[in-house]
Amino acid sequence: MKTVVIIEANEAQNTCLAECLANSGAFCVVGQARDGVEGLELIEKTCPDAVVLDIVLPGMDGISVMESILAKGLHPKILVVSAFSAERIIESAKRNGAGYFLVKPVESTVVKDRLLDLCEPKPFSSCIAENYPNSREIDERISNIFITVGIPPHIKGYNYLREGVKMTMQRPSIINNITKQLYPQIGKKYDTSASKVERAIRHAIEVAWNRGRIETINTLFGVRAYVGNEKPTNGEFIALVADKMMIDKP
Repeated sequence: MKTVVIIEANEAQNTCLAECLANSGAFCVVGQARDGVEGLELIEKTCPDAVVLDIVLPGMDGISVMESILAKGLHPKILVVSAFSAERIIESAKRNGAGYFLVKPVESTVVKDRLLDLCEPKPFSSCIAENYPNSREIDERISNIFITVGIPPHIKGYNYLREGVKMTMQRPSIINNITKQLYPQIGKKYDTSASKVERAIRHAIEVAWNRGRIETINTLFGVRAYVGNEKPTNGEFIALVADKMMIDKP
């Protein structure tokens, strides 16, 4: 059983998540805090296997908590849950050790599942084989997602995106090397340049957002991740689809 510290300013969300993790049988919640200073003290005291951490906290914000964890030589798995999805915040969280970044509102069961992935990761090849024994089914389910959000199959970015999602399902770390690895590998398969792959994927995402299906997109992914004209980066969108594919069994 893995030990967890929860640092979440909202009392109701803190309690709900603690109950969900405790009832899962996989986690023991060894500490709960509603501010960053108290949370850091709990981490130092209990040395948990994992930390669920909000960004906006009284006393000390979540990024500062992560910086302090690293400075003290502690190495818990960190899952960030935040209402803010600005790319600079996500990148800062990743640099300071966040293994997952989930955007509020998000179900406690989703946090639990992602925490399990962090603490007891299965090889993604095994996960894919369990969930999608037929490779054609992977293509079909990804295509259904794209059609639902409004990405038409006749544009180049459609195929590039689908390939990017499959590559990310097989090797999640590639999403952190999207420019140097993912784009070039897709380009090699389709006999084109990495820059053309990047532009085509960006265009495909813009097409979906220009069609105004924001509520459909938020409903599909189960979180209110985007509002108004806000669009995800290429990497964010690919990661969202790959994550949904691995969570939702056929």
